[in-house]
Amino acid sequence: MLLELRQQVFEANIELNRRGVVLYTWGNVSGIDREAGLVVIKPSGVPYEVMTADDMVVVDLDNKVVWGDKKPSSDTRTHTVLYKAFPTIGGVSHTHSRHAVAWAQARRSIPCLGTTQADYCAGSVPCTAPLSPQEVERDYEGATGEAIVRRFEGLDPVAVPMVLLAGHGPFAWGADADESVRNAVILEEIAHMATISATISNPLQSLEDYVLDYHYQRKHGKNAWYGQK
Repeated sequence: MLLELRQQVFEANIELNRRGVVLYTWGNVSGIDREAGLVVIKPSGVPYEVMTADDMVVVDLDNKVVWGDKKPSSDTRTHTVLYKAFPTIGGVSHTHSRHAVAWAQARRSIPCLGTTQADYCAGSVPCTAPLSPQEVERDYEGATGEAIVRRFEGLDPVAVPMVLLAGHGPFAWGADADESVRNAVILEEIAHMATISATISNPLQSLEDYVLDYHYQRKHGKNAWYGQK
């Protein structure tokens, strides 16, 4: 079942580990087959060094396992909430990368300070509000996804493909599992740069809007011109 997608999601999880943004079993990547309405996701608690494509788990959008002999990631319900709310995304990554987590623990969005961030995110990286006791008790992982969706009211999840969960850590997404991993790695680098900037200058000075827009549009705009045809 979904052999090609299972292989892609497996390789994306390995890349997340290879890039150094996850330790031990911290983190997970998923991908969705929109036509089938099925999600492939990393199994819960399986170390990257022993994981195989056959360990990937297939679930439906109601979080029911339809293929695989392992438990899916404990964050599965967050992933499925995002897939249902953001129909343009095809992959989701979650990490506990050091600097992104630091900003999440500080309950701070990452302002767009320079062109590196503007190349991949059309503005600040938003941070959600903390979950309430009732949300945690009712459905922690599902409520986590709902907190992201609420935070993105008025925002385009394609233009801003990353978020910080207050007190928790980062999620990133993209057109597929591979792109979600790239955005997760970029988010960690953005957070690292912002951390250093904050030690040099405080208060932080955001990048001018017209420079931000120029850099974002040259890579992602309707008439983007960055790179080769």
